Amino acid sequence: MNFFNFDLKKLVMIGIVLALPLISINMQQRPQESNWLSKPFTMLASAVSETFYGFSHGVTDTTAMYVNLINIKKHSEELKSTNNELQARLEKMNELLLENDRLRGLLTFKEQTKMSLMAAQVIGRDLVIDHNTVTINKGTNDGLKAGQAVITTGGVLGYIFKPEPFTSHVMLITDRYAVVDGLIQRTRARGIVEGKSQYTSTLQLKYVERTEDVQEGDMVVTGGLDNIFPKGFPVAIVESVEKKTFSVSLKVDLRPVVDPYKVEEVFVVLSAAAEDFGDKYAPQAATEGETAEPNAATAAPAASPAATAKPTPAASPAVKPAATPAVKPSVAATPAQAPKKPEEKPQ
Repeated sequence: MNFFNFDLKKLVMIGIVLALPLISINMQQRPQESNWLSKPFTMLASAVSETFYGFSHGVTDTTAMYVNLINIKKHSEELKSTNNELQARLEKMNELLLENDRLRGLLTFKEQTKMSLMAAQVIGRDLVIDHNTVTINKGTNDGLKAGQAVITTGGVLGYIFKPEPFTSHVMLITDRYAVVDGLIQRTRARGIVEGKSQYTSTLQLKYVERTEDVQEGDMVVTGGLDNIFPKGFPVAIVESVEKKTFSVSLKVDLRPVVDPYKVEEVFVVLSAAAEDFGDKYAPQAATEGETAEPNAATAAPAASPAATAKPTPAASPAVKPAATPAVKPSVAATPAQAPKKPEEKPQ
């Protein structure tokens, strides 16, 4: 058999002979040196490992993102539910705060007044064609009777129209059949406050003499003649004044100080004979104007030479300019004071 003929045993022996020197050389290398024979296999294994790691990492990231989206959606729904619950609690707290302020105002008003009052709550609004009424939660079993006044801390609301055992119907002052004795707080001109109709929330002040001084913005308060309402309590504000040619009285339109459709708590006046509010509810601007006018009148005579020479007659027209006649002998006798009279009025 020819030696160069292909034989598996010979090929294996040749490979072993060639591999022995290489193995011996590799064994003589230092541990820290890389084996050049294993470098191709190492590079191939590293590439395969890196590819597998990248694929597995991508799958892991995608799965984690999907799980996170599910958790975020669930967390968002929980936050939304919590937010709605907190919002409802906040609204409830605001409502309780407003109610507490209203009740505190009612308590303060009741403690400071001399009237005998009974607190009640509005529980219904009657949609009756003939009358403008509301229903309160007090009745004849609580001692109420027809004709008793119903007020709020800000003004007049109406009076008991139809009492029942546990509830009462209150006729509002805006009803066309409601009447209240009233007067202009600034000039004390008297009249009768009446409602216009059941479809509007406006009033009118009737039977006011055309010679009376009534201006837009004047406060109309209760007169207190019937002892049902306390004297000097706010009723309405003058909106317009018209002086007709063939009428002995003024046409005065009013706007109620209390909106009857926004009232929740009221007071029923059991006794009002001992109460007189006077100028407690007078507008601040009018009060300041009344106090500033006498000061100006007092300052004008002080600058006059005649007032310095004769302080006694000069003090009389300064304190009461309206009550002192211009023809008073003591004043007219002073020649230096006569020219000053026209200048005091504008001040």
